[in-house]
Formats: sequence, C-alpha cells, structure tokens
Amino acid sequence: MQNLNVGLIGGGFMGKAHSLAYAAMPMFFWPAPAMPVRKVIAEATDELAAQAASRFGFEKSTSDWRSIIDDPDIHVVDIATPNHLHAEIAIAAAEAGKHIICEKPLARTGEESKAMYDAVKNTDIVHMVAFNYRRTPAVALAKKYIDEGAIGRVISFRGTYLQDWSADANSPLSWRFQKSIAGSGALGDIGTHVIDMARYLVGEFTSVNSVMSTWIPERPLQSGSADSLGNVSGGEGPRGAVDVDDEVLTMVKFANGAIGSIEATRNAYGRNNFLTFEIHGTEGSIVFNYERRDELQVCFASDPGDRRGFRTVYTGPAHPYGEGLWPIPALGIGYGETKIIEAYDFFKAIAEGGSVSPNFADGYQIALIDDAIIESAESGAWVDVPRIDA
Repeated sequence: MQNLNVGLIGGGFMGKAHSLAYAAMPMFFWPAPAMPVRKVIAEATDELAAQAASRFGFEKSTSDWRSIIDDPDIHVVDIATPNHLHAEIAIAAAEAGKHIICEKPLARTGEESKAMYDAVKNTDIVHMVAFNYRRTPAVALAKKYIDEGAIGRVISFRGTYLQDWSADANSPLSWRFQKSIAGSGALGDIGTHVIDMARYLVGEFTSVNSVMSTWIPERPLQSGSADSLGNVSGGEGPRGAVDVDDEVLTMVKFANGAIGSIEATRNAYGRNNFLTFEIHGTEGSIVFNYERRDELQVCFASDPGDRRGFRTVYTGPAHPYGEGLWPIPALGIGYGETKIIEAYDFFKAIAEGGSVSPNFADGYQIALIDDAIIESAESGAWVDVPRIDA
C-alpha cells in the first residue's frame, strides 16, 4: 500500500472536513487504496498555518502555498481556499504534475474553469472537484435505481437547496457575498450542488430560463481576518455592498427530453441544509432530503394499487458504500462520511491509475451552466448551455 503525501491549501471549514476525511478514510475503507499522509498545510499567515497543522494533524505548515507546489515530496494538492484562488493554484499544481482535488465551485466563471480543465485534460493527473453530496449513499442508491430502469424514463427533476444562514441583514459581509472573490452568490455556493445532482442523476442541460435576486444589498463589514460564515449579527458598524445573488430559480431542459427546476437560496428562515430532489419517471418516483440523509423515498408504478405510495428505504450495508460505513441501516450518515467516501474514491483513482467523477470536466460544464443561468437572469430569455468537448 503506497503513501500519498497531501499538501492542503486552506485551513478553514473545508480544511477541517478534508483533514478529517484523510485521517478516517483508512478506518472506514480497509484495506485503503492508499494511505493519505497529512504532510503540509498552508494558510494566510505563519501563525494561522501552525495552528491549522496542530489542529488537523499535519506534519508541517507554511504561509506560502507555492512551496507546496514546488515540493517534490507532495503527491496531492488539495485546494480548500476561497474561489478566486482556485485557478491559479490548480494550474500551478497541474504544471508540477500533482494530483488535485479542488473544492466547489471549480472557479468563478466558465473562462477560469476552462483554463483549469485545459491544464489537466491531456495529462495523467487525477483531478476532482469536491461535490461531496452526490456521495451520500442514498443519492448513489437513487442513481442505481435510475440506471436499472426502476422508475422508467426520467421525465422531470425538481431540486432545491435552501438555507437561512444569511437571512439576517446584519450578518457580516463574508467573501461569499463578494463577486470578485466568490464569482456568484447562492448560485455558485449551493446551487451548484443541485446542478451536480441533476447532471449525475438525469443528464446534461441543454437550456435554462432563470431569475435571480439580491434581497440584502449591503452587510456589516467583518472584523478580524477570519471569514464569518453563519447567521451571526455583525452589529451596526460600517457596511459594504453585496454584489452577488441571494436567490436563484431556474427552469431546465435536459438533453434526454426531461424538464426540471432548481432553486437555491440562503435567505429561507427555518431551512438549515434543505438539499432536496424529487424525480419522476414513467414507472415511479424518487424523493431525497439531505436533512434526512439516511432515507430515500421511492414509489414504483408496479406496486398494486392498494399498496402504492412512497416507502422509505434506510441506507445501510446493502447499499452503495455500505460495506465501508456503519453495520446497521439508519445508524446515521453525517457530512463527514460524505467527505470520507469522496477521499476514498479520489485515492482509489490515483492508486489504480484511473479517473474519478466529478472531475474538472464536470466542474467546467457546471460553470458553463452557471454562466448560462446568469445570462438568462439578465436577459429574461431561455439561454442554451454550451457543451464541452471532454
């Protein structure tokens, strides 16, 4: 079993999630395809980097992410930074021949995403964009049912991602509200997860018709260097402009003839992590709600009329990834487990010389969908989605 040295760039919330995954993956999936070695972590300052290394179990720390790229002992570069840094780091890592996992969205725009994809597409580099929610066992089970034809031909998809952490107008001006850093707001931050689900389960988008709104045009400036993520009052001090969307709603046409809708907002009081989809087919339906992530609701047209209705399947050992997780159905799958599964698939691809999905091609395609949604919201018209040549 080979050791693969990881250089993690970014020690915030996502850095914690990725570090947990590297530590726990061999505990869940044994024998592990490879052993992640938490070698070095980069943060904005030497002090922050040293704190992150101590907290997340890395051997070394640095305030210069370029030193990770230049280190010949590093096999994997993990990008867990704000969005505006993704392209520069990923392209440098690709030029150095490192395997790359990058947090979502891949980049701020389709143009940036293309540059990242171009940097890896003719190489042997394993590259992944971290849309971890598709690795929830219930979602993978939905994919299995669809591929088996259990619900027939898919005719419609309805997806949502609703949160309330930014509904308070006095919550601080996180970088997620700034176009120069984030690229877009609710669309790129959480809407892309639903788009990834839709592509994974239904197929490619052909066109979109969208509306976008910014409900809170300015927010209190943050104090201190740490990003404030969450519905915490920022008080009545100086305020800065919000120049991204708070909410997006789009209709979708799929290449296979299905139709659908996607909604994302961070301003829905009472919704915490309400990532859902409902898929209707000619022979049945599937419903998923991430807040009840151990459950998949299914209804099959073949059921007798006096028994037809949604039933609950609780995921466990008999389902995707079940052998590596917990031994009893409904024992409890958390956010951390989706990251552990993500790390398993990523390191398996490296060890076996394969590829993994979603990769930079998927991230680029999703960025083109985002661009089309923004264009549609600005024009009020249906906009065709370009397809990349992967």
